Amino acid sequence: MDDIQRILVVSRWTKDCKKALHHGISLARSYRAELSILHIIGGMFELTGGLLYASRLADLEAGYKAEVEEVKRDFDAMIEAEHAKGMAIKETIRDGKPAAEIFKAVEEGKIDLLIMAHHEEDRLEHYLFCRDYEKVLRRMPCSVMLVKTEPWKEMDKKASRRGKSYPL
Repeated sequence: MDDIQRILVVSRWTKDCKKALHHGISLARSYRAELSILHIIGGMFELTGGLLYASRLADLEAGYKAEVEEVKRDFDAMIEAEHAKGMAIKETIRDGKPAAEIFKAVEEGKIDLLIMAHHEEDRLEHYLFCRDYEKVLRRMPCSVMLVKTEPWKEMDKKASRRGKSYPL
């Protein structure tokens, strides 16, 4: 890993992506590498084939937008703190198919290390975000770091407060 000069962190402005950004900042600092963040917003709530009822889709979109606003504030605070320490961070927002946009950003930026949050998706999340890690991993001309997140731990905490548990 001696030759890491440019790092790209992929974000879709979710809580899971904050951990990936933290790793990106830490590695960029350690290797004195350039750090870029790619925010993907591609068509998450477009109906294709009528798989979701419009009212349910509107509820999901509203919940997602609220989370995005919270995460944006956290990202901005993390980035501002690093700017204050002298680290330059380039942010890009792209609208499109995630795998294609990630590949383009890696090629254009001559990225050495790609960092992405990763957890097991449910069907709805896969439909909304259209993520395909296999496509990304197969085509990348650089090293890829998947930052494991465990969303079920938060569900377990909430359930245990209510006296319930979720089986593994």
